Amino acid sequence: MRPGEELPGEGGGAVPEVELLKRCAAECIDEAAERLGALSREIWSEPELAYQEYRAHGALTRFFEQEPQAALWTVQPHYKLDTAFRAEWESAAPEPGRSTPLHLGFLCEYDALPGIGHACGHNLIAEVGAAAALGLKGALESHPNCPPVKITVLGTPAEEDGGGKIDLIEAGAFKNLDAVFMAHPSQENAAYLPDVAEHDVTVKYYGKASHAAAYPWEGLNALDAAVLAYNNLSVLRQQMKPSWRVHGIIKHGGVKPNIIPSYSELVYYLRTPTMKELPILTKKAEDCFKAAALATGCTVELKDGIHDYYNVLPNKSLWKTYIENGKKLGIEFISEDSMSNCPSGSTDFGNVTFVVPGIHPYFYIGSDALNHTEQYTAAAGSQEAQFYTLRTAKALAMTALDVVFKPGLLERVREDFRLSLQEEEILNATEQSQDLSTTCESR
Repeated sequence: MRPGEELPGEGGGAVPEVELLKRCAAECIDEAAERLGALSREIWSEPELAYQEYRAHGALTRFFEQEPQAALWTVQPHYKLDTAFRAEWESAAPEPGRSTPLHLGFLCEYDALPGIGHACGHNLIAEVGAAAALGLKGALESHPNCPPVKITVLGTPAEEDGGGKIDLIEAGAFKNLDAVFMAHPSQENAAYLPDVAEHDVTVKYYGKASHAAAYPWEGLNALDAAVLAYNNLSVLRQQMKPSWRVHGIIKHGGVKPNIIPSYSELVYYLRTPTMKELPILTKKAEDCFKAAALATGCTVELKDGIHDYYNVLPNKSLWKTYIENGKKLGIEFISEDSMSNCPSGSTDFGNVTFVVPGIHPYFYIGSDALNHTEQYTAAAGSQEAQFYTLRTAKALAMTALDVVFKPGLLERVREDFRLSLQEEEILNATEQSQDLSTTCESR
């Protein structure tokens, strides 16, 4: 254990079995701290973009293949995707009457951002996933009558661009998992944040080149179309819901000032709190893009991103259990009200929460720097971040132990999952009704 952390069950008296196992999990993580830190530094020092994380993939698969403790992991490199992997460990044969063991998953991300490296701390996500899995495995190995449990670590590439988890969902990688765990670095500790749904689109305008001074009337200005589209979206914000987000860039705007641009390109991200709202915002944005083409005489091509990212569904039983364990380790969490109102982004983990119960807490790494900045890149590679990362891994492992051993918790987790899906459908129906009502009133 580290300074500032409290061993579960300290203070005298009989210690419940699960608390002793939590202590063991934390100690196993501490024992592996040097290896875990080296893993994180290796990934951080050689940042790789989405679907190109070959060095990170190699570092992580070697980490599990060379794990020195008993009962080594079964590792599948290049699992379903070139830079994905799967590492598995199983405690014992299933109990009579149970066809499969309890199956818990831990997710590792490891792709970086263009230009600024690990400015979202995915090296720490990889570390915390690996560490939590090691802690849980070590605790279960210490149990003389361990129930049948399977641990799966999934290496999930391309969170920043593309959605590797969605590829893996479609390939069946999440089948038969009972719950999944991961954690994301941030500026504060939050057991849950309402990460939103996201759709991205590339907009291409095709015009006609001409000499910009001698006979501009012969041209069709694709850059003008891009500028109009950008302005159309800016004006649209006045009628957007406060919870909607639209942001984009002009990726290509011409090659020389005296040539009417025959081609331009924009990339836009569209975000809404729920998946049902996303097509509504997407339709409005597409109308803006098409209007710009009509006004300039250009033609427009809209190319959707590989996958839509779903909003993250909450699992209250999981995140409340995580808070209980985190507090034992000295973690101070933001309030539930703050969680609901905290700014958030999007993640392909949202899609995971639509197929299996999961938790995606955020954790402080010792810096107030903001994600996606050079300052956060430095913080993610700092020694100070190690304490907070491993503390978070301990809280995840302890939460997983509660799922294994606490009577009724797994059933409550499954019920929360069912209710979250049901509520999503109810919200979707309500939003559809409101949108139809608004449309009818405007006619």
